[in-house]
Amino acid sequence: MQTSSNNSEKNGVSEKMKCTDLAKRIERLRPAADPRDVARLCLLLSISADDIDILAEESVLANAWKEMDLRVQAATDQHAAMTEELESLARSDPQRFTPDQIWVLIRAIKVQSQILQLYVGEPALDV
Repeated sequence: MQTSSNNSEKNGVSEKMKCTDLAKRIERLRPAADPRDVARLCLLLSISADDIDILAEESVLANAWKEMDLRVQAATDQHAAMTEELESLARSDPQRFTPDQIWVLIRAIKVQSQILQLYVGEPALDV
């Protein structure tokens, strides 16, 4: 009698890593991680990986996690800096915006686009 994994391999379909499998692997790497962080990392890693099954290898997962962590931290830092500028801009009269203030808005759109790209995997807006 063949197991279901043997059946799926015989039929030309290999078992794919599931999000729950990836989450368990991430929790082994970061036992103290908040469940929301694990879920977020599962999403980000699955979007960024061409083939999620390559993350089954510990070294590949660890490297992908470190790279994604750096990308998220950079986007978070940019977002925080941009938020301060936007809060200042929100207190001014939009009818009197200077060219520099317009560029602040354009940069804010670009930062938001980069963050969105992390979560949906689409190319960022090129401004």
